[in-house]
Amino acid sequence: MQDYLIRRLLLGVFTVWLVAAMIFVLLRVLPGDVVTAMLGSEQLTDVNQAGIDAIRRELGLDQPIYVQFGIWMWSLMRLDFGTSFVTREPVWEVIRYAIPVTIQLALFSKLISITLAVVAGTLSAMRQDTWVDYFFRVFTIAGLAMPSFWVAIIVVLGFAFWFNYLPPTGYHPLLGDPLKSIEQFLLPSLVLGWRSAAVVGRMIRSTILEVLREDYVRTARAKGLTERAVVIRHVLKNAALPAITLLRFQFSQLLAGAVTLELVFGLPGVGRALVSAINFRDFPIIQVLIMFFATITVISNLLVDLAYGWLDPRIRYS
Repeated sequence: MQDYLIRRLLLGVFTVWLVAAMIFVLLRVLPGDVVTAMLGSEQLTDVNQAGIDAIRRELGLDQPIYVQFGIWMWSLMRLDFGTSFVTREPVWEVIRYAIPVTIQLALFSKLISITLAVVAGTLSAMRQDTWVDYFFRVFTIAGLAMPSFWVAIIVVLGFAFWFNYLPPTGYHPLLGDPLKSIEQFLLPSLVLGWRSAAVVGRMIRSTILEVLREDYVRTARAKGLTERAVVIRHVLKNAALPAITLLRFQFSQLLAGAVTLELVFGLPGVGRALVSAINFRDFPIIQVLIMFFATITVISNLLVDLAYGWLDPRIRYS
């Protein structure tokens, strides 16, 4: 187990480094000039080519890409994330308040999606071909068919038009003001978690229907266990492995969906910071945020792999 964890951690570090190298190179070979995007059309007319070259030297963009990458890697090793091209503030000061917002949104969404998926998938399988089954099947199909950003816009407009209500803006930490924080994150978490719940719920339904036909389920019923005990002790645990495998990919999609939902609901998270940095071609912020997404994805994949051994003792790591 220890050797497996060491290998996975080393592989995770290499994966994050590879993502960092790819995004670093791609940002610099894409068409467009960062100085032009920073100055804008109005200020650009007042700056001559010598001024533009001076700005590029100040930002270190006049050096070869491999030199720029080496300087950036050395800075990261010293936990120095660089300085924003636009605001000239340290990158960490720009994103330190955005990261908790996105993490809280992703965790709330994942909690809601798992709860909805387990309830919908289990009830749909246990009441196969009844109105309960048809209801949850429509629920999951609707979640797959409608994009999250479109549902978010409809939810915001619907609550504003019919109930004269808009979610709180800004950011209210969960520990600082729990009720306000839950109110702020409830709607975006429901919207973001619905699609994930739809995918995982359908998987749980299919897996439970297969597990219900297994011999050990019939044996448990023959021993006199109640249907509830059979489902909780035997069916759900054995049906969870395929769903957990799917959750591995769903968490990355939740982070991607958070980018658009933060804009719709006015949450000052990583998504808004990333969109703003892309518009101004603020390379240091873009690079750090992409590495943040890659790191979270690697960690979530490792946790999912470790959960396999807990759910199924037959699985061993070597």
